Amino acid sequence: MKKTIGLGLLICNILVSPAQQADRNCRLGFSYEFSNNPHWGMDRPVIMKVYPKSPAEMAGIQQNDVIEQINGLNVKDISPDDADSLLTASESLEIELTVSNFSSAAKRVSITKECLSGLALNESQLAEAFAMYCVERTHNRLFICPFITTVTEDSVDFSRFKSFDFTVSEDNSNAKIEETLNETLKTELTAKGLQYHTVKPDFLVHTYYTYRENPNFRQKSRETEEQAPVFRYDITRDRVTKFPFYQSSTPESEAEYLLQLGVRFIDQRFIPGRVLWECEANELMSAPFAINEYALIHIPLMCMQFPYVKYSRNAQFILTKKAYHYTGLSYSINRLSEIAAVDPVSPAWEAGIRPRDVVEQIENKRMEHTAAEFTAAYHRFIANTLKHRDRGTRFTDANGFPDCMYWDPARATQIAKAFDNDRRYMTAFAYLYGFEPYINRSGNTSCMFVVRRNGEKMQFTLRPVFHSEKTIELN
Repeated sequence: MKKTIGLGLLICNILVSPAQQADRNCRLGFSYEFSNNPHWGMDRPVIMKVYPKSPAEMAGIQQNDVIEQINGLNVKDISPDDADSLLTASESLEIELTVSNFSSAAKRVSITKECLSGLALNESQLAEAFAMYCVERTHNRLFICPFITTVTEDSVDFSRFKSFDFTVSEDNSNAKIEETLNETLKTELTAKGLQYHTVKPDFLVHTYYTYRENPNFRQKSRETEEQAPVFRYDITRDRVTKFPFYQSSTPESEAEYLLQLGVRFIDQRFIPGRVLWECEANELMSAPFAINEYALIHIPLMCMQFPYVKYSRNAQFILTKKAYHYTGLSYSINRLSEIAAVDPVSPAWEAGIRPRDVVEQIENKRMEHTAAEFTAAYHRFIANTLKHRDRGTRFTDANGFPDCMYWDPARATQIAKAFDNDRRYMTAFAYLYGFEPYINRSGNTSCMFVVRRNGEKMQFTLRPVFHSEKTIELN
């Protein structure tokens, strides 16, 4: 869903959701695809993404888990369509999976679906629908890394390998770099369920790297000079960062510096010396960049292609971030001013708001609008506030919208005025992001709700809780 489509399409998507049961939307909390990869999960569903705070995450499901059984039925004994039907069946709220991974050949997991009203919009959904209120906090972003990933042509199942060790470098001059690379790899591989063994490991991890000025550098073309900057997710700083890298299509002779980093897994168990998996990055750079810093950021991304490889070249990643202020309210899709549900033990419940209350105002902003009116006003807001955004932060999100930009702090006054223009932009739902410095410089996190209950007008002060989630996945 493109972020600019907003509330109208969000409601349509919920109304036609395949997981809807009567008036409920139920989810397990993971995505998957059927593998045709002889090295991992052949002919079975492989978990591609586990959603934060979902039933699947709480049950211990992890990325790259292979689903072996669904409710006791072997996946290999049924068709992919039947497996899909079992996983998405709306009539059953509980499902039992048997999954395999490096640490377990048959781990049983019971998942109870999370069900929400199919006739309500919760604040997580609204935060996504109104993401352009605060792109800094909520967006999905595609980035590409110039990785070349190769695997053995032998049909060997990687799940047969359980332990690893590192090759010993004969060059002690780079001991600090080696330590950084090995520790980062150890963290990633043990998180996948592999064990670090120095005695008879199943495979050895070998790393190689070079960094140098380009001896063949000549002169940059206009096209190279005018390239858009390269942005990637920096796991060490937990933010998207601009790097001094050129696009992979740039001629090598136009790059001032060259960097190479490779990771190779070498069989020690079945055919010693056989290369099982290898991932190599080659960067063209306009400025120096330290190998150890590059490794800390990129080795976790490289390891996402093991054991299940999706891209042989130029791996594509999607960073999804969502952070918003949560009160526990859900709104009726038929009448957005009406409270459809209130989460127990939430700020809204503790303040006294109850289902079927009608919200007249949020922070002096009116709520008596239809979904179509909110969506049209949101589109006007986006179009008319682009001038208040920092064009140096511009990016195209993973849905193809090209004008995602952070707010320009120098235009804080104009930004605040836009949010205050409720008559034109209908910004009642800005309370989800309403505590940014552009709107509320005092840092006060409370907000006032005016509701009507059985003809009586009431005021409630809510103190929202900050909710944040982030995932990185292969596209």
